[in-house]
Amino acid sequence: MTGIEVAVTCVFAWAINKVRRVGGRADGEVDFVLDAAMDRVHEVVVRRLGSDTELSRLQAEAESGQEEPSALTRTRVEQALAEAAREDSAFAADLQAAVEAWAALSAASAVPAAGAYGLVAGGAVRVVAEDGSFAAGVANVKGDISLGNPPQPGSARS
Repeated sequence: MTGIEVAVTCVFAWAINKVRRVGGRADGEVDFVLDAAMDRVHEVVVRRLGSDTELSRLQAEAESGQEEPSALTRTRVEQALAEAAREDSAFAADLQAAVEAWAALSAASAVPAAGAYGLVAGGAVRVVAEDGSFAAGVANVKGDISLGNPPQPGSARS
C-alpha cells in the first residue's frame, strides 16, 4: 500500500473508532498509542483537506457502519491527497511521517497467536524426522517468509 492509501485507511478507521468511542475509549496502553498515531494521521489529512466533500463522504460512510469505504470514495480521497502532496511538499512530508509512525506502531503491536494444536514462532523453525520417526509441519504465514536455498540432492544436510 502507498502512504496515501494507508492514510485513507487510517482516516476511515479513525472515523469508525470515533463512533465506537462514544460507548467507551479503547482499553490498554497499546490501543492508546495506536489511537494517538491514527489521530495524528487524521489531523494531518484534515488540516490540509479541511471540509473536502469526499473527506466528509468518507467519514459519513464510516459513521453509517460500513466496514470499508466505497471504491469511489476511496479513490477520490486518494486523488485529493495525492494532489495535495504534489502541491505542498511540507504536507507530503508530514503525511509520510504520520503514516510511517502509525505503520511502525501497528507492526510492533501485532501479537502472534495460535489456536488449538498451534505453535507461534518468531524466527527459524526446523521440522526434523530422526531415527525413523515422522515429522510434518504446516505453516500459515502472515508477512514475508524466506526459505533460503535448498540443498543439492545427495549433499549432506545440516
